[in-house]
Amino acid sequence: MLSTQSAEIVRATLPVVGAHLDEITARFYTTMFADRPELLDGLFNRANQANGEQRRALAGSIAGFAAALLDHPDERPDALLSRIAHKHASLAVTDDQYVIVHKYLFGAIADVLGEAATPEVVAAWDEVYWLMGGALIAMEARLYAEKGVADGRTWREWTVVDRRAETPDVVSFVLRPSDGDPLPALRPGQYVSVRMRMPDGIHQIRQYSVSGGDAHTRRITVKRVRATENAPEGEMSTLLHTDTRVGDTLTVSAPFGDVVLSDGDRPLVFATAGIGCTPVVGMLHHLAATGATRRVLALHADRSRAVHALWKETSELVAALPNAQQVVWYEEGEGGLAGQMDLGGLEIPADAEVYLCGPLPFMRHVRAQFLTAGVAARDIHYEVFGPDLWLPQD
Repeated sequence: MLSTQSAEIVRATLPVVGAHLDEITARFYTTMFADRPELLDGLFNRANQANGEQRRALAGSIAGFAAALLDHPDERPDALLSRIAHKHASLAVTDDQYVIVHKYLFGAIADVLGEAATPEVVAAWDEVYWLMGGALIAMEARLYAEKGVADGRTWREWTVVDRRAETPDVVSFVLRPSDGDPLPALRPGQYVSVRMRMPDGIHQIRQYSVSGGDAHTRRITVKRVRATENAPEGEMSTLLHTDTRVGDTLTVSAPFGDVVLSDGDRPLVFATAGIGCTPVVGMLHHLAATGATRRVLALHADRSRAVHALWKETSELVAALPNAQQVVWYEEGEGGLAGQMDLGGLEIPADAEVYLCGPLPFMRHVRAQFLTAGVAARDIHYEVFGPDLWLPQD
């Protein structure tokens, strides 16, 4: 895919570019937002800008794409690209924004690398950028077409028709399209974006898994992010919890996301922690509604039964499936196994497909256990809330 000349230059310069990628992406965002502050209004997550997660995710995706081109020159890393394309589509990214990003990213490369950024080096990395950007533009165009929307115009107004407290910090919102038109197509496990105006007038966007619904509604389940010593409270989750009531309207995207329930009859293992249960609850609803007879093992870890969102609903869904089993772990109190999730002693079905969702340390720990149990790396799927800072390898 890369030209021979560019491949040689990228291979030679990848160590130095990789070593400076965090500085490059930091300079890129600082310069771009200084010149184009409107991009922070309704496109970029400013919380992830403040904590550095977005720039680390961008750096990782660029380095990962370049390395993949070099390691497998006849293949395109579609798994990496698909995840990014779905997230971009959920944010209503448009083709012209790739030109804006290119301008400021390559300005940052020139500033940070200085004399090392020769015309030949810049041209080689420019080829990498447009191979990645062109592939993403094509993927996003297909995603928009599948949803029946014009490029980047995925937003609709939805009315809150029900609100239910699941735990002290988790609330579910049932939404119905305000225009009365049919629901957009949904695959079990996908998420939607919610776009809201913050008290300072700036719009922000966050993604929430579809945890349920029916022929006329969709449900999202939102955990309020409390402030800690190291991070402020979540501005979107707080606003939803404190201000959003039945009858209000929310601006919501069509569903996107590439971590979706597979077809077929292979055994399924779900391993979740905390609010990571939400996409799996959506999958369990689909399995129950379609009368699935697949072997299902639903595993969940939480601090206690009191903070385990949707636990009763999950138990009922598992009970409705003829070949399903549920196992839970709680760090505090009764109602499940004590401590953290431990696969020791569990019989993991042969040829199982595994779905992980929860905090990154949890997913790293549990994924290692599944690999030890003999599950192939290609059969372990994971969902990350926020920038993808973890790209597990085989």
